Amino acid sequence: MTQRAAWARAGLVLVVVVAIDQLTKALVRSELKVGEVREVLPFLDLVRVNNDGIAFGAFGGGQALVIVALVAALCGLIVFFVLHGERRGIWLATGLLLGGALGNVIDRVRDGAVTDFLKLPHWPAFNVADIAITAGVVALVLSLDASRGR
Repeated sequence: MTQRAAWARAGLVLVVVVAIDQLTKALVRSELKVGEVREVLPFLDLVRVNNDGIAFGAFGGGQALVIVALVAALCGLIVFFVLHGERRGIWLATGLLLGGALGNVIDRVRDGAVTDFLKLPHWPAFNVADIAITAGVVALVLSLDASRGR
């Protein structure tokens, strides 16, 4: 795959992730008050949480630290993608990671906190951007592992 095609695919994934993430968060903000819980399935609740930390609320209140760490991680990812864009599947990992991060950054800049709303038993609330970030990490690991076998 050419570098241009990899960038186009990564960009498409990024746009789709941000769009779905922001749409779902807007729906939650319009329908639920902070702390309100609605059962969807026996193992899944909708709950509106304003998360001002990183993952699962860690480092809450440290907005400057969160933003600096996030910018550094995203810059590292972009540099890696520029240098290794030909790796199989790296476009997917990059699009998912950048889309998820951007979805949460939009919340953080606009609201000062990220809107989380999916809640599983014994697990902190999360959102679509968090799902994309997790899937992006898995895709990145698989991409790196696949390239080792060449």
